[in-house]
Amino acid sequence: MTTTTDLPPVAPAATSEAARRTRRVPYWLLLPGILWLLVFFVAPLVYQASTSVQTGSLEEGFEVTWHFATYADALSEYYPQFLRSVGYAATATALCLLLGYPLAYLIAFRAGRWRNVLMVLVIAPFFTSFLIRTLAWKTILSDGGPVVSTLDALHVLSLTDALGVTEGHRVLATPLAVVCGLTYNFLPFMILPLYTSLERIDGRLHEAAHDLYARPVTTFRKVTLPLSMPGVVAGTLLTFIPATGDYINAELLGSTDQKMIGNVIQSQFLRVLDYPTAAALSFLLMAAILAMVTVYIRKSGTEDVV
Repeated sequence: MTTTTDLPPVAPAATSEAARRTRRVPYWLLLPGILWLLVFFVAPLVYQASTSVQTGSLEEGFEVTWHFATYADALSEYYPQFLRSVGYAATATALCLLLGYPLAYLIAFRAGRWRNVLMVLVIAPFFTSFLIRTLAWKTILSDGGPVVSTLDALHVLSLTDALGVTEGHRVLATPLAVVCGLTYNFLPFMILPLYTSLERIDGRLHEAAHDLYARPVTTFRKVTLPLSMPGVVAGTLLTFIPATGDYINAELLGSTDQKMIGNVIQSQFLRVLDYPTAAALSFLLMAAILAMVTVYIRKSGTEDVV
């Protein structure tokens, strides 16, 4: 009968080789994702960086001359569109938060058996093209439509005209129309992270606050809102970042006075054919968004996001 003492000892080299193979498994699993990022993110980014420091024309060809003055020229010429993009995106993000938080709270704590139905209604707009949804708003906000007629009858347009967000008792081709389009199109990006964060809150914490005679407002301020801050931060980032670079809403719902930086980049690439300026504007936009997001995350202090 063979005992364990009769078995040949395992070679240390074989053991170490098996351990090395085990340690390499996670890296092999990461390889497809890394290759994808290298091909479709890093390589285009490097190409755009090279394009931004080129000079020349489409007829004569472009050549890398390390002309960094393109960045300064682009920023000095198009800074109004930069500021307008940030302003529109920030306003739309704030409106999405004001509209999305109560709805996410309702779905998480009060919807009951209607929770799945409401979640489907939130996600339903994604089944329609972004372009079609924006064109629908062009019809909704048309001059002869019921929305404008109702607002005009209530004298709301007189107030918005005075504030400068509409003009001539019309909504289309005004800042209000662009902000409305941005708010509608990016609202689900705010609601979903908020719902996820609120749904994770333990209901016993609310019961404990009630047992300690906390009023509903105090419970919300001391318990619900702090615990939902990761969802607030994630939702505002998912809304603000794409809204800043958006150009569809400004193109379809605004006029030349409401052009955002995305419209300028699109025009420089496809119409003016000034590739270095377009690439420089793209990098400036990315840098500005990265700086604002970094400051925002540090100020928010949410460990789940940081």
